[in-house]
Amino acid sequence: MKNGAYDYISKPFKTDEVLLTLKKAEERERLKEENLELKTKISEIEKKYSFENIVSRSEVMARVFDLVRRVALHKTTVLITGESGTGKELIARAIHSTGPRASGPLVTINCGGIPENLLESELFGYKKGAFTDAVRDKPGHFEEADGGTIFLDEIGELPLSLQVKLLRVLQEEEITPLGDIGSKKINTRVIAATSKDLLKEVKEHRFREDLFYRINVMPIHLPPLKERRGDIPILVGYFIELFNKKLNENIEGLSSGAMSVLMAYSWPGNIRELENVIERAVLLSRGRWITPAELPSNMAKAQKPSLDLDPEDTLSIKKASRRIQRNLIEKALKRTNGNRSKAARLLEISRPMLLSKIKEYNLGL
Repeated sequence: MKNGAYDYISKPFKTDEVLLTLKKAEERERLKEENLELKTKISEIEKKYSFENIVSRSEVMARVFDLVRRVALHKTTVLITGESGTGKELIARAIHSTGPRASGPLVTINCGGIPENLLESELFGYKKGAFTDAVRDKPGHFEEADGGTIFLDEIGELPLSLQVKLLRVLQEEEITPLGDIGSKKINTRVIAATSKDLLKEVKEHRFREDLFYRINVMPIHLPPLKERRGDIPILVGYFIELFNKKLNENIEGLSSGAMSVLMAYSWPGNIRELENVIERAVLLSRGRWITPAELPSNMAKAQKPSLDLDPEDTLSIKKASRRIQRNLIEKALKRTNGNRSKAARLLEISRPMLLSKIKEYNLGL
């Protein structure tokens, strides 16, 4: 271990433990490589795609980002729900990185990705001699996250036997490693996420009711992408910039036809699917604009929605985003009979920001 080894396994080897150790070592190396990139992505989102800018384009997500801002300042347990690919982990990272625990560790664990017989020791750790191969003390993920945040992804997959122990951790703020007769106090914030309907799981006795109410202190629901189509242009713009940097390309945006295809598609894979589609399109594009030819063929079959796009041959992401923003401001001003203070509150932005946007878009209202 002193020479740089990640871990060691005592004989006789157990297949599950060997595979898990290898997986963790690989994951740790991947996380090291991605750490700087993740920090850069968060920085870009906060600066260029700031909360106020996104609020003005997506009324649905405005409430989500408002909750993120509020809960980030406290230790309150958060439950993030939503379909697979809606960005639950990104929201968890945003909560961690914008709060007072940002300098502490963020430990992520997929409750459905570890064999049940190893999950308890992974979460809570173990003492030397706890079982045959326990030749030394080993901290669990809760202890590793002390002073920071633990993100329990897919908590709905947690076995009932461990749900009881997790409930005690949340109530007492202490853990008991396997083989230990005493407990350890921890200072760890818990953020959980699930793609399941946990209330349904409770009714069907697959999830403890008391644990559900304990983790559901501050629920944040992420709607599927098909319910927040106004976010598509801004997300596309972000992903194009991201993959331009990664792949050393210089794509400017989408043609109006390509944008129409994306706006019409149902996005069963949500943001993760959109990210993959844009990465593929950036790789395949032969010019500076992505056309329908670079998009998956099944998307082109989607029915075109009644979206008011300019009939230009090309439509940049910036123009699409500005149009959505301008339209929302016009609607807010119309709804409030031109009262700019009320319109700003309706848009959930500051009055100076609204005045700046009115001047920028030459609304002259």
